[in-house]
Amino acid sequence: MTPVRAIVAKELRSAFVSPIVYVVGAVFLLIFGILSYLAVINAGAQAIRVMQLQGGAAQLNLNDLVFRPTFYSTAIILLLVLPILTMRLFAEERKLRTFELLLTSPVGINEIVVGKFLAIYGIFLGLLALTGIVPLILSFYSSFDWNPVMTGYLGLALIGALFLATGVVASALTENQIVAAFLSFGFLILFWLLGALGTILGDTALGQVISYLSFIEHFDRMVRGLIDTKDLVYYFTGLVFMLFLAHRVVESQRWQ
Repeated sequence: MTPVRAIVAKELRSAFVSPIVYVVGAVFLLIFGILSYLAVINAGAQAIRVMQLQGGAAQLNLNDLVFRPTFYSTAIILLLVLPILTMRLFAEERKLRTFELLLTSPVGINEIVVGKFLAIYGIFLGLLALTGIVPLILSFYSSFDWNPVMTGYLGLALIGALFLATGVVASALTENQIVAAFLSFGFLILFWLLGALGTILGDTALGQVISYLSFIEHFDRMVRGLIDTKDLVYYFTGLVFMLFLAHRVVESQRWQ
């Protein structure tokens, strides 16, 4: 077994022993289900209004009425939920006094950081896959374009990876899990607000740079069914940068 696989296996065992994963997963799936249900109810109400006005069957775009608002709302939920999943990764190691043992083990810091990230990312992808039940059920009752749905899920997978990597950095900075969660949440809120600041600055060079640094614009295009290379580069670069920061933080604490 490779070092990364060993770390992943260890983290998965540790995660599923703790009730946090079950609670967070149940809350996330419940909220996603409620958001989807409300979006479907709203689409049905609009269909009835259109039928009353036109006197015939209504042709509604479920991508615009159901999936797009659900994906936008889910991104906000992830911003609140994912820091809870990542808060224990390094903070718990310090609390249990196993951090020094981990650093002196024959496993590189790269493997430690990547292994912890992959473990928690695998849990997130599992939860995200379970939400796929919603479009599958809707496909039996109505037709819609699957392309924006798939790109929307890709956007959620990428934005989730970036959020989790940010959480890994926050957890590496402190031994207090609550502080780690709030640090991660604060970092993510800051990146979220960059989009609003970029909008205020408009089409200026500074405004375009700040807007690019925010994940809102990149996620928005994917939800609308568009895949741009610069969006993929943004998420990949952001993920690598955050994992690099986590590596540097952990390495700096080896010599303390």
